[in-house]
Amino acid sequence: MIVCIPDVLSPEKTKEFRRELDAADWEDGKSTAGHMAAKAKDNVQIPATHPAARLVGEGIMRALTINPTFMSAAIPLHFLPPMFNRYSGGQTYGTHIDSAIRQIPGTGHRIRTDLSCTLFFSEPDEYDGGELVIEDTYGSKSVKLPAGHMVLYPATSLHRVTPVTRGSRLCSFFWVQSMIRSDEQRSVLFDLDLAIQRLTANLPDNNHANQSAVQLTGVYHNLLRQWADL
Repeated sequence: MIVCIPDVLSPEKTKEFRRELDAADWEDGKSTAGHMAAKAKDNVQIPATHPAARLVGEGIMRALTINPTFMSAAIPLHFLPPMFNRYSGGQTYGTHIDSAIRQIPGTGHRIRTDLSCTLFFSEPDEYDGGELVIEDTYGSKSVKLPAGHMVLYPATSLHRVTPVTRGSRLCSFFWVQSMIRSDEQRSVLFDLDLAIQRLTANLPDNNHANQSAVQLTGVYHNLLRQWADL
C-alpha cells in the first residue's frame, strides 16, 4: 500500500524548517547505509545528532501524531527519528531495499521497519529528476510531491531515487514499526477506517444508520485486536 499524504506540514512550517535544514552541516550519506545500499547511495545527509535534525524531526513527529490519514494508514507503534538527505549535481540512489531492523540512534532500542516515509521539503519545480520510484506487485510508481507532503510505503519495497540533474532535492526520511506487521492487513484496516469515516460524516439521523456505523466500527476494532503485534 502506497499512500500520499498532503499537507503534513503547513506551508509556513515547511519554510521555517527548510531554513533550519539549509543552514545545517551535511555529511556523506553513505555513513548510514548498509553494506549493499552504500554501493548504490550517492547523497548527503545531516548527522542525526545535529540540532537542526532534532528540532525539525521533533516537529515532524508532532505533526504526524495529529494527522488522521497517517495514523489510520500506519497504525504506528514505534518511530525511527526523522533523518534528512539532499541530492544535487547528478546524485542518485540506485535500486535497494531498506534494512529490516534499525537501531534508534543513541539508544539500545531497535525497531522493525515496516513502513518507509519520505517527506518533501523541495518543491517539484526546484529540481529535475529526483523521483522516488517504488516497485510493487502492480509495477513501478514514481513519486515527486510538493513541499510539506509525504509518501508512506512498505519498507519491503524495492525503490530508488532517480538522478537529480538540476537544482537540489531535500527530503526527510524515516521508518515506522506498525502495530500491524502485514501490509495486506494494514491495507484492509485503512480501507475500512476510511469507509467508516465517510459513512459517519454523511450519517442520517436515524437509529438504523447509527447501528450500522457502530457494527462496522466493531468489526474494525475486532480485526485490529486480532492482528495487532505489540
